[in-house]
Amino acid sequence: MNLQDDPAEITLSPTARYVLLGVGWFFLALGAVGAFLPVIPTVPFLLVTAWAWSKSSKRLHKWLYGNKTYGPYLVAWDKYGVIPPRAKALAVGTMAVGWLFLTLYIARSFWLPLIVGVVQVAIIVFILTRPSRAPTEPVGLRGVPPVVGAQGE
Repeated sequence: MNLQDDPAEITLSPTARYVLLGVGWFFLALGAVGAFLPVIPTVPFLLVTAWAWSKSSKRLHKWLYGNKTYGPYLVAWDKYGVIPPRAKALAVGTMAVGWLFLTLYIARSFWLPLIVGVVQVAIIVFILTRPSRAPTEPVGLRGVPPVVGAQGE
């Protein structure tokens, strides 16, 4: 696969481009680790990779979105803001465990857990209010798509 970019399509300075390419590779590596360790999320790291490569390498961005395993998740997030139910449960669960650990073993007063808890609640609300699946085509009676312009509509 040829991953060379057309210089005309990249509008960044060479330094900025290489920094964003490095950011993309770094977060791709973190996402790869997250694929094997359940406590590290994969898709958020891939979203950072997708963002960095969208600015620095159209070909790498296209390659990432074409990935058989993670491409559909990235496309669903990009088009519809979808967070799958399993990812939602993992995110909320790990935040809760982290907050509990912070509260029981690290914090010396109630202020730190309070502030972290408020921030986490805001993040949890954001996560839980995202759609879990991409929207589908409207369906009429018995699973048949409605006929546009039919009588009675």
